[in-house]
Amino acid sequence: MTDVAREAGVGVATVDRVINKRASVSQETAERVLAAAEKLGFRRAGLIRNRLDERTAGYRLGFILQKSSTHFYSELGSVLEAATRTQMQPAGKALVAFLDELTPEHVVAKLYELSKKVDAIALVAADHPLVSQAIDDITARGIPVFALISDLTADSCSGYVGIDHRKVGRTAAWAIAELAPAPGKVGVIVGSHRYLCQEQSEMSFRSYFREFAPQFQLLDTLISLEDIHLAQSATLELLKQHPDLTGIYIAGGGIEGVLQALKDGNPPPGLVTVCLDLTAVTRQALIERRVNMVLSHPQEWLAGRLVEVMVAAIQDKATRGSLQSSLPFITYTPANV
Repeated sequence: MTDVAREAGVGVATVDRVINKRASVSQETAERVLAAAEKLGFRRAGLIRNRLDERTAGYRLGFILQKSSTHFYSELGSVLEAATRTQMQPAGKALVAFLDELTPEHVVAKLYELSKKVDAIALVAADHPLVSQAIDDITARGIPVFALISDLTADSCSGYVGIDHRKVGRTAAWAIAELAPAPGKVGVIVGSHRYLCQEQSEMSFRSYFREFAPQFQLLDTLISLEDIHLAQSATLELLKQHPDLTGIYIAGGGIEGVLQALKDGNPPPGLVTVCLDLTAVTRQALIERRVNMVLSHPQEWLAGRLVEVMVAAIQDKATRGSLQSSLPFITYTPANV
């Protein structure tokens, strides 16, 4: 083992980790160890090759999603599991973790916990220095980390897979400006501005109104913290304070609470509502015409592309940081749902 380690340019402990799977070793390092073992005629070279075959035969992919109580994320978890299972031959393994506490500390704890079990990680999280620090640390250990749904600013982030939220925000604004019976007040609800996707979506939403529909009055943004009950309370208060409300754009989580408030809160006639992501709940709201438009992530396409780039990053370190995928979103209305 000492000779193999010297030939491969690694420590004896690294050779031991490759043979006995005691901890994660990058694909590149493991292949160097194998080449050295075969060159020297190391008696356990066959075992090392078997270990490498196990690694490439089915990668373990980790996914950190938001609250399991949110229909979108519970459905996305199942889609990611299916994509991981069917897209690699032999099948890979998906480890899906949900965050019922969305604080940076909880995100970081889950990142470190999952990094010990998988070959690559993708997560949905608010951008925060603690999260960036953890991503840099985990990436330095050889585990690529991807931003999913909402981009992250960590320097070492291996890539991003999601949709173009600038176009999402402008499409939502266009829908309200065109469908509203008359110019009036427009409410905006986001989960948190630390989600870069929501920040960008809100900015482009307001930008569209400034440019093309200045006769509308955009109200101060309400924050739901991705919580269903807070979103419900915020919407009820919005309806109470502004009985002349013309439109609502829900750019973040908590849509279930908003829809319940619209059902209970006696919204004004002709109110135009636009939200994100088609689920059983938002589909029913479209059918009942409590929502006018849903701008949705293409879940199967999203999951397939994410698995593809995660595997690419595991196999080739040179690709990390450049694997950016912005997919088209799907527009649903009561007419095509």
